[in-house]
Amino acid sequence: MARYAEYSVCNVEKLKLPTNPRILIIGGGYGGLKVAMGLQKSVDFSSEKKPQITLISKHDYHYQTTLLHKVATGTLSARKARIYYRKLLKQDKVMFIKDKIIKLEPENNCVYGNGGKYEYDVLVIALGFRPDDFNIPGVKKYSFKLSTLNVALKLRQHIENKFKEFVHTKDPLDLHFIVCGTGFTSIEFAAELGSQFNELCTICGIDNKIPKITCIGRNKQILPVFSENLSQKAVQKLEKMNIEIITNGDVKEVKKSSVVIEKDGKLQELKANTILWGAGVKGSDIIEQSDIPNKKGKIEVGFQLRSLTHANIFVVGDSAQPTTKDAIHAPTAQLSAQMGEFVAQMLGEMLKGKDFDSGFVFKHRGTVCSIGHTDGVGIVYGKELSGEFAAFMKNTIENRWLFSLGGFPLIFKKGQFRYRTSN
Repeated sequence: MARYAEYSVCNVEKLKLPTNPRILIIGGGYGGLKVAMGLQKSVDFSSEKKPQITLISKHDYHYQTTLLHKVATGTLSARKARIYYRKLLKQDKVMFIKDKIIKLEPENNCVYGNGGKYEYDVLVIALGFRPDDFNIPGVKKYSFKLSTLNVALKLRQHIENKFKEFVHTKDPLDLHFIVCGTGFTSIEFAAELGSQFNELCTICGIDNKIPKITCIGRNKQILPVFSENLSQKAVQKLEKMNIEIITNGDVKEVKKSSVVIEKDGKLQELKANTILWGAGVKGSDIIEQSDIPNKKGKIEVGFQLRSLTHANIFVVGDSAQPTTKDAIHAPTAQLSAQMGEFVAQMLGEMLKGKDFDSGFVFKHRGTVCSIGHTDGVGIVYGKELSGEFAAFMKNTIENRWLFSLGGFPLIFKKGQFRYRTSN
């Protein structure tokens, strides 16, 4: 793989668009959908020079990946989680195609899906992430990875079955859960599941002392993007829910019903019949297998989120590896959405025949980790939050995304609220 210094950098080139440019967006997550929605709003489609804009996604619906832990634990229904593209996009402005992209061919300005070949003048890559198992034995075969809505639904059914069948199996390990990772996805899942134990045990007639959750992290503190103070507050909240936290634990192997870790130089084997892997992600395998220089499926981009090797390719979200200090940040939905907004703004101005010389600057408005539906910790505009107000802000962040897509009607239909069921 070529290194950055060896790239033929093309970001300084002016991107020239043909009269009716074909703008192809592949991936409908936070970044890709924001590009499509932004162009739909800003482009003059009555003009003779109107573009042909297409969004391709392997599903016909969008979902908030930041809420998958709720789907997996049964506190958010699949019906409410799905937001259908054709209800958001006006087909006479942005065409939606349901297809799975299988190959990128940048030298010929085209991509391939199961449905055929798609040509473009401008490509926006927003293919999202996939779990990174770091080649640890057993992770791929024996663990769940909370990466898609379908996986979350399978995990949800798996958990329900373990509780329902316990009356027959009597195996305590069926109600033991190990979560590998102590970042946002892992902690939010563990807390959401722990908050449901009493209800599940009551429904299934199980002693609520039997279920157990263990979180394993490599770092010395959980939620390492937060301060030690916030991290410790989160630990205290989790321990009150009887969730065991293991820090400085290095996962060595995942087995069918156990996880082998190394801690303090000694090997330990922790047993459970359900294991969730949330210890890392990487970019798309479609990117990794392409001719575009990349690192684990992430494409390095310049100050305008353009590929360093292909002037007509923009990259947003988890597919992008920023190289400028104003854009470098831990991957989040907020970062992806802002990237999408920027690319839509830039393309919108260029379609009007205007120059656009600004670079992308990430504005960090805050991050909140929910700990159950009514608790959380986080930072909003530089201020540390904890408790119910943090949970309220978490819901506000999720609802703000919905508002950007469909205004108040979409919030009322699919939003997160403190005193209302999410099913």
